[in-house]
Amino acid sequence: MPRVVPDQRSKFESEEFFRKLSRECEVRYTGYRDRPIEERQMRFQTGCRDGRSDVAFVATGTNLSLQLLPPQSDNVSSRGQPGQEFVDFEREAGKVFLQAPMILNGVCVTWRGWLDLQRLDGMACLQFDEERARAEDLLAQQNIEETRRRTREFEHRERQHREDMQKTQQCSTRLGGKHCSSLQNGEQVLRIMSVHMHSTYFFVQLFYESSCG
Repeated sequence: MPRVVPDQRSKFESEEFFRKLSRECEVRYTGYRDRPIEERQMRFQTGCRDGRSDVAFVATGTNLSLQLLPPQSDNVSSRGQPGQEFVDFEREAGKVFLQAPMILNGVCVTWRGWLDLQRLDGMACLQFDEERARAEDLLAQQNIEETRRRTREFEHRERQHREDMQKTQQCSTRLGGKHCSSLQNGEQVLRIMSVHMHSTYFFVQLFYESSCG
């Protein structure tokens, strides 16, 4: 399934959810709520340095698990330490400035904001990520074209399968119910088996890609 909607900018600019969060509003750290404040402060800073943090927009109650890394580092196993562009403890004393690219509700956006290191709250907003939106649109179009190509190949194999079945039936009819020569019959059986195997693989692969997408 595509990761983004067809017209991302239009959705970002027209949908009330994005319009509200595109304006700077209050955010809070939501991790380890049952722990003492000193421990939460320590875990918050540790998480930021590791490239992750859990925050919420107070006005809407929207909880987000921020990945404070470039988009190509979405795979957790390949993540490294975030650069100062994404986690900046030095810009202003007592605060950390964060940036997190993401795909939210089918739209490429960037979470930008800051949190106070003592209170664990601050201000943030969502900004439309034009560059990543173009890249994701291109990827979605490529996936659509690939799906169409596979569908055409599947339909071609299905037509071939039906033709083989018809030839086998016609041959059996002409011989009064007797089988065609073993060589011809064997070739047709192998072709039919191949079509069935390719058809099964096609549907399994489409199901796997849809589940992972």
